[in-house]
Amino acid sequence: MEVLVMCSSQAKICKTELGCRDLRSCFGKTNYKNETFSRKPNSVSFDKQISRLRKAGLRFTVKAVHFEPILEAKSSTGSKSLDRLRLFVGLPLDAVSDGNTVNQARAIAAGLKALKLLGVEGVELPVWWGVVENEEMGKYEWSGYLAVAEMVQKAGLKLHISLCFHASGQPKIALPKWVMKIGESQLSIFFTDRLGQPYRECLSLAVDDLAVLDGKTPIQVYRDFCESFKSSFSAFIGSTITGISMGLGPNGELRYPSHHKPAKSGTITGVGEFQCYDTNMLNLLKHNAEANGNPLWGLGGPHDVPTYYQSPNLSTFFNDHSGSWESPYGDFFLSWYSSELVSHGNRLLSLTSSFFGDFEVNVYGKVPLMHSWYKTRAHPSELTAGFYNTASRNGYEAVAEMFARNSCKIILPGMDLSDKHQPHDSLSSPESLLAQIRTTCNKHGVEIAGQNLASGGLEQIKKNMLGENPIELFTYQRMGARFFSPEHFPSFTEFVRSLNQPELQRDDLPPEEVEATESVQMSSDPNIHLQTA
Repeated sequence: MEVLVMCSSQAKICKTELGCRDLRSCFGKTNYKNETFSRKPNSVSFDKQISRLRKAGLRFTVKAVHFEPILEAKSSTGSKSLDRLRLFVGLPLDAVSDGNTVNQARAIAAGLKALKLLGVEGVELPVWWGVVENEEMGKYEWSGYLAVAEMVQKAGLKLHISLCFHASGQPKIALPKWVMKIGESQLSIFFTDRLGQPYRECLSLAVDDLAVLDGKTPIQVYRDFCESFKSSFSAFIGSTITGISMGLGPNGELRYPSHHKPAKSGTITGVGEFQCYDTNMLNLLKHNAEANGNPLWGLGGPHDVPTYYQSPNLSTFFNDHSGSWESPYGDFFLSWYSSELVSHGNRLLSLTSSFFGDFEVNVYGKVPLMHSWYKTRAHPSELTAGFYNTASRNGYEAVAEMFARNSCKIILPGMDLSDKHQPHDSLSSPESLLAQIRTTCNKHGVEIAGQNLASGGLEQIKKNMLGENPIELFTYQRMGARFFSPEHFPSFTEFVRSLNQPELQRDDLPPEEVEATESVQMSSDPNIHLQTA
């Protein structure tokens, strides 16, 4: 049986012949909007979903049709920006979770084939420190990730590797066991907030050059990890592997874990908290304050600040008028706090560039879009995350300069966000912040790649991809049950087609009748499905 993905009674979106039994596994036994996809032997029933899709002009039949990959077609009205646009899709976060096993291997293989036929260029694979070097320092297990690389190569796709030196909450992937054991007796290797609560999902940047890991520094451990990766994947680097992202902090991003506590239900996102209270961060602050002739400024972070969940006006530090952030002390602290973050990014990106600069690969680092409270003068969410960006100061200049110095590119998540969908009380503006960062990067010659934060928002993504300064790479996050569901995949298919023909209107298309076709031969194994990541 074949999988055929086609949309609209007027427009032929794509034609694909898939001999993959396990694409149904990508849907799996998953509930979406309280509706469970049924499991019948050798067939698929989407029940209510099919009824809705038929009403929308989609017809499902068992029919084999030969397809051409979408992105290979040429449009007479094509945009010049498409000459450099590359579209990737993220693989599940837990594609490999125990070092030597590929989770849902058959389903992933089927998904790779579907993406190839759709016209996607490649996939992104998270490679976890806590999976590869889990048991003891220097003992690496790459077999599971090598198997995925072989699958991607066989599918004819490119591969972007994300080196993840942080932990994941969902799915649960911790830091290496031997690192966590050290942390039990040395909490100072982790970031700490002003109440003394440690953040155990990444190491504090203050220990980068301290021999806290069984006689080695974290930078030395990361270097050994990269050396082992380069040796193990040498057959793929520069051919199948075309991009490598270096993890720079929480969620792989260059930032402090200032917002790691989720907002309480029904409340807007708070300003977050400064993360400068572990012993080693306080030592750095103390030395910096003494060097500046103000030793009392080195005793700790600002005292007149809100907590994680609170708005900026509940304390005086972030006040728009006469707030402490504009005082000499505020400028001292914020300059130090942000410079430590940039220095950390420089250490890791220079390491990565030195390892892979001679290969035909691009090196990336991720910078977050801390857009809450952007319409205030202080921009508190950015300040607590480590970006000294305010209404009167461009805090991304130093960041862009650092990326340029290391010949690295920036990944910006959140390109699916628009101002109109943000809570009014949060004074948020993801579009303005994104524009500021892109303008700053353009000034310094740093190329931008994009990601989304949630499934959907495809029109906003397309707007950001094909604007005046089009991005060179976009990675859609991420493959899983939701991605391949009939609620989502047809719209993603249309999205890919529209990138290839951005100026083509529905009225310009031939008025031929097109059948939307979907049929999948199910795997007999009822337990195979992809986790939504």
